[in-house]
Amino acid sequence: QFFVFCHGLLQLSQLLVSGYLKSSISTIERRYGLSSQTSGLLASFNEVGNTLLIVFVSYFGSRVHRPRFIGCGAILVSLAGFLMSLPHFITGPYEYDQSVANVFSNTTDLCEPGVTGLWGNLRNASCTPHAAKENHEVLLVMFIAQALLGIGGVPIQPFGISYIDDFASERNSPLYLGILFSVTVIGPGVAFMLGSAMLRFYIDIDKVTGDQVQLTNKDPRWVGAWWLGFLVAASLVALSAVPYFFFPREMTKEVSVFLSDFPLVLLRNLRHPVYLLVVLAQVNLSAMVAGLATFMGKFLERQFSLTASLANMIIGAVNIPGAMIGIVVGGAILKRFQMSLRQCSAMCVLGMFLCLLVAFPLLFLGCPTQKVAGITYSESSEFGHHTLECNLQCNCPEKAYNPICGSNAVEYISPCSAGCRVVNIDADSNSILNYTNCSCISENGFAGSAKPGTCGSGCSHLFLPFVVLSCLAGILASTSHTPSFMLILRSIQPEDKSFAVGIQFMLLRVLAWMPGPVLYGSAIDTTCILWEKKCDRKAACRYYDNNLFRQR
Repeated sequence: QFFVFCHGLLQLSQLLVSGYLKSSISTIERRYGLSSQTSGLLASFNEVGNTLLIVFVSYFGSRVHRPRFIGCGAILVSLAGFLMSLPHFITGPYEYDQSVANVFSNTTDLCEPGVTGLWGNLRNASCTPHAAKENHEVLLVMFIAQALLGIGGVPIQPFGISYIDDFASERNSPLYLGILFSVTVIGPGVAFMLGSAMLRFYIDIDKVTGDQVQLTNKDPRWVGAWWLGFLVAASLVALSAVPYFFFPREMTKEVSVFLSDFPLVLLRNLRHPVYLLVVLAQVNLSAMVAGLATFMGKFLERQFSLTASLANMIIGAVNIPGAMIGIVVGGAILKRFQMSLRQCSAMCVLGMFLCLLVAFPLLFLGCPTQKVAGITYSESSEFGHHTLECNLQCNCPEKAYNPICGSNAVEYISPCSAGCRVVNIDADSNSILNYTNCSCISENGFAGSAKPGTCGSGCSHLFLPFVVLSCLAGILASTSHTPSFMLILRSIQPEDKSFAVGIQFMLLRVLAWMPGPVLYGSAIDTTCILWEKKCDRKAACRYYDNNLFRQR
């Protein structure tokens, strides 16, 4: 029972490390200028190390000191977690465009006619060879950490489950495995809640004092302390790893299997039509779940103008518990009605069909992108030009990004592009109240004013129906989880069971969990309408076409 407790704790903290990355993905994109395709590849890269080893490890499972192997795997996972946070410590503080000269720079992004020199140096400042090199290092470290995370995770689940199944009594084994299974479902939920908590802190909480930070967490330039969560999760894993080095190897001799059977068993399972069809169905569903888990937070942030922290809170507190309820309900129905295989498959089909019906309206629940001058909106006919007539004399830099919302409800990408010449600061809190004397914003024929921050998509009224429907769709889809497993376990030869499940997980990894986030990320990238430029290469996306983002 102590082993079950330790294993639950270890699985939870391992999932914290891998799930936490998904909760902070939009933040890491913004901080290091990544496209969603790159961040999707990063999020699924841990599956690579995992897949390469999983089949052989499950195959040799009975011949090694399993607890010690689990312990070593956990140490690797913990190392990977610490490595993930390393980029924060090897790069300088986060820099963003500001309207007030401060410690970092004496350039501001107001409209200052006649000042050309200042903008020139801001434009090229961040483009030293060092900056480009730094960015490669960051990506390299993160990809290595993800690969290590995958490799370290290999022994944890298969060895833990087989160890428990070998030494627990027949009666208790299902209960113990049920406990572990529920932990693996709760894990990601806890990870999103952790993300929600950490992203409320400013990224450079350790490098700058509070009064130097002029951003609030509602600001589109805000970047939360994404690295903190990795430190927390990695420390937890390291703690959970300790007891494993003290568990006994203690084995009852199992019937040994030889490697020569490997291709035979593989073919026998892959030729089985029920097995193959159910696994393919699971692959389709899992690819969707993998893509959604990675980018759902980002979607909510953009579509409904939420903070990253709130988006994570919703996913961790609503969507994931919904999926758990579905899994439990599906299992309960199975048990209550003692279903045959045909009934199991009918139940899967029904669950999916209802899920489709409920999810269909989600295509329409959202709003177009807010009006952004020169990008999605133009008063004059020349559309798509960042230079508006009214700010020509301002000499605005192309890359300035400090969105403000004009009193005419149009968003401008910087105070300069709105032609604002004056910034008003609240003396007490050192925060910006508003910008005035803006030549591009006309108010009753006079130059108008603007507030800092984005105008928002004006979609908050659709947020509640969206959450309710997406949660319902999740509940309905996950009712098919247990019956689909039953279809697999009952339709193949008993002695192939553990191997068939191993193959199933490998296929899920290769065909769903790896490509899923990359495909979703690439699809999201195609809906971008303004890219941030870093050293002449595309970095993170500033604005998406919200309608296309939602539909794709």
